[in-house]
Amino acid sequence: MGRPFKMNAKIAGYVARQMAKGRKRFPLVTIIEPLEQCNLRCTGCGRIREYSDHLDEMMSPDEVLRAAEESGAPVISISGGEPLIHPEIETIVSRLIDEGYYIMLCTNGLLLEEKLKNIEPSEKLAFAIHLDGTKEVHDKFANREGAYETAFSALEKAIEKGHRVTTNTTIFKESDPKDLHELFRRLTEAGVEGIMLAPGYNYESVDKGSEQQFLERKESIEVFQEILDPEEVKDFPFYNTPLYLDFLRGKRELNCTAWASPTYTVRGWRKPCYVLADEHVSSVDEILEEDLWQEYGIEDDPRCNSCMIHSGFDTAGTIDQLRSREGLVDVVKSAVPERFKNILAES
Repeated sequence: MGRPFKMNAKIAGYVARQMAKGRKRFPLVTIIEPLEQCNLRCTGCGRIREYSDHLDEMMSPDEVLRAAEESGAPVISISGGEPLIHPEIETIVSRLIDEGYYIMLCTNGLLLEEKLKNIEPSEKLAFAIHLDGTKEVHDKFANREGAYETAFSALEKAIEKGHRVTTNTTIFKESDPKDLHELFRRLTEAGVEGIMLAPGYNYESVDKGSEQQFLERKESIEVFQEILDPEEVKDFPFYNTPLYLDFLRGKRELNCTAWASPTYTVRGWRKPCYVLADEHVSSVDEILEEDLWQEYGIEDDPRCNSCMIHSGFDTAGTIDQLRSREGLVDVVKSAVPERFKNILAES
């Protein structure tokens, strides 16, 4: 399955143009949070606590479009909060599609089935449904009984209606590799386009007492070596880049490229990144400044020590892969239907 051919081609072409211009830093996936309200209070999420004084604020569709245009990235991740709470989410989605953006709409799935009545399937739209395990595990992390069954049912209905559906799973100390393998098996059988993984990050604003659930870097590597055991996961459609999956297993190093996933919220652009907001600024250019990134990283900021989150490192895998002509071709070919691959191989 995998990403649509046109999406991969657009990403590859965009990266090639940025490199041809000599740009060292550029947005690749822009995260836009049109609101911070949520209908869950998950143990590993800091957003509704961090933005507790701004939960009544929402972006207009025009503001979302302006942020997307300012960043220039070909892919927009609509996040939050729970974006399906937004009363104009259908308008936001349709306008982004009309402007040619590819959209990953991140959701906990609780409102998805109802929203499917008003959102038509599109090659440019994928729902990214958050599932941290099967029923017992996911409901515990979500602090809501029935959250798993509601989300999985909506996932199946979305696929049945012809929507692109991916999932996102956060890994904590209490995550059970066997339970995750079962989850991945069910998702694969349901027909999801891809499965995304990342270790959780210890946000300063998580509930008191929840800090112990987050993995340190060494612990993350050990856990992911078990989760990503080749014999257990060989048939699962992981959405992360192979380079990032190797990074999670400790098989390679990647430099953080959090600047490639700038995050725009109701307070402005988070500076420096998705997980850290030392301030909010009005221009995405401030996040792309070279001097800024000399202040962050394992050697410069202790808050970066355990971070292996995909917004900082999966983009590094994509950009590293696309730095060569061979990498550009491989990314495009990965979405080509089998019957056309021989033609590409001969070209």
